[in-house]
Amino acid sequence: MSQIVYVLINQAMPGLVKIGLTTGRIEERMRSLDSTGVPLPFECFAAWTVEDAVKAEKALHTAFGDHRIRDRREFFRLSPDKPTAILKAFGIDDVTPRDDVVEDAEDSRALEKARARRPNFNFDMIGLETGTELQSVFDDDISCVVTDQKNVTFRGQVMSLSQSALIIARDSGRNWKSLAGPDYWKFEDQTLSDLRNQMEELV
Repeated sequence: MSQIVYVLINQAMPGLVKIGLTTGRIEERMRSLDSTGVPLPFECFAAWTVEDAVKAEKALHTAFGDHRIRDRREFFRLSPDKPTAILKAFGIDDVTPRDDVVEDAEDSRALEKARARRPNFNFDMIGLETGTELQSVFDDDISCVVTDQKNVTFRGQVMSLSQSALIIARDSGRNWKSLAGPDYWKFEDQTLSDLRNQMEELV
């Protein structure tokens, strides 16, 4: 039986990730978490088979213990790329689902709508200037450059944060139709959405 460690995100819980394990299929685990107490289905940011899921999960929980919300819960306030980088380094096989794990079309529509939330982002909100380099949450080696207040230059073309992030998501095999770009680009290890939230809290 396969042992899998996963990193889940949920659009209803911005800024939080769930790091856990399952000995079954990741899709079954995600469906079991989609209860009446959760407004939206979970999304799998990363899932890898490992030699010892209990040991790997414990190591991740310890590594990010300072970011844990409650000791008896597997939720952490951090960007999903951080635990994913460790999984990539020590995992065996990438078993991240490429499609959303939803029950029906209504769930799918709700998820897509949530991904596209808060569209009125601009770089003035977080004090980033033209020419600033950003890293992708999906892959630190992928970057773009701030071009103006709303756009970036990515692979030689000027486009929005959401357009560029969606290209990377699809390149990685995710069959998403939309997303909120500030959630998937980061500056100095913080997502643009987190930086925006921090600035708004100061106002």
